[in-house]
Amino acid sequence: MDHHEKMRLRAAAFRATRLYPGPVGELVSRELLTWEEFGYRLGGEQLVMRLVDHVLKSPIPQPTAEVDAA
Repeated sequence: MDHHEKMRLRAAAFRATRLYPGPVGELVSRELLTWEEFGYRLGGEQLVMRLVDHVLKSPIPQPTAEVDAA
């Protein structure tokens, strides 16, 4: 795995926690960081790289402004 791919994995891991707040984002982030560290040695990286592409291309949801009902 070259330096560029490792940087993309780290960027996606950081971004995943903002894209998917809560436990799902944390899980995706940890999985990507673990893959960058060890998993690439196992092969079968197509799914992981598709996830990286998805996380990096998806817009981060903007916090919704609370509507004042009064």
